[in-house]
Formats: sequence, structure tokens, C-alpha cells
Amino acid sequence: MSLSPYVPIIGLFALAAAFALFSIAAARFAGPRRYNKAKLEAYECGIEPSPQPIGGSRFPVKFYLTAMLFIVFDVEMIFLYPWAVSFNALPVFGFMAMLIFIGAVFVAYAYEWRRGGLDWD
Repeated sequence: MSLSPYVPIIGLFALAAAFALFSIAAARFAGPRRYNKAKLEAYECGIEPSPQPIGGSRFPVKFYLTAMLFIVFDVEMIFLYPWAVSFNALPVFGFMAMLIFIGAVFVAYAYEWRRGGLDWD
């Protein structure tokens, strides 16, 4: 058993590791060293976070619900691509199974639309 087919993969991993280490070392020497209190906090945008949401009420979660709905429907639609690629090779059973899947996705979409989950108030 020879390892020669794995040499390019091992070389690629070694090259990626060397690039990562070089980038970390170069950033340490070349990067700016201007630190302030806001940048040292664990917050993404550099603005000091306030303990209460603006307005003093509960934080609205409408954006996050819409994002989760997008992810759910997007992942469901990803299942259509393999079916579309192999459509000619599938028998009638494959077509009927995909019709049932599309029907289930449509029922979930109609339910969410009717409940008002897609409206921006």
C-alpha cells in the first residue's frame, strides 16, 4: 500500500498550516497597537454595549425569527438541487416523493404566512 496518492493532500494541509502561522506572526509584528476600552471588550463592532435595550423595553426578536425562517426554508430548498440534477434517472416514485416534499414545504410556508411571520410591522 503506497501513500503517494495522499502526498498532495498532506502537502496542501502543510501549506495551509504554514500560511496560517505566517499570517499570525506577521500580524503580530505589523499590526497597529492602539488599544482602548471598547476594543478590548468582547463585542463585535467596537461600540460600548448598553445594559438595557434602547427604549428600556424587551429586545425585539422579529429579525431573528425571520432569519430562522429563512434558514429553515433555505435548507429545505437545498434538497431540490440533487433531485433536479437526477430528474431524468428517477422513476415515478422519485417524482411523487418530491411532490409530497414540495407540498409539505408549501403547507409550512402558507402556515407561516397566515400567522404573520413574514410581515415587518
